[in-house]
Amino acid sequence: MYRFAKAAVNATGQAVRQVRHGSTTSQDFHSKYGTGLLIGGAVFCTAVWSYVLTQTGITWNLSPVGKVMPKEWREAEE
Repeated sequence: MYRFAKAAVNATGQAVRQVRHGSTTSQDFHSKYGTGLLIGGAVFCTAVWSYVLTQTGITWNLSPVGKVMPKEWREAEE
């Protein structure tokens, strides 16, 4: 338990120092790469789902309503 508490205090102190003095990364990262990353991620996601939907042969469990007729569940009484 002592090691966990010591690590937690160390991580908290490190986070406080980082907030106080600023992160080591430049502040213009999002302005430089944000739009490109967003568009790249959207293109990647669209490409992967397009492949999955068209090429993998997965049988999607679409609704059988109106396509399947139920069987009679009891014998007809005479």
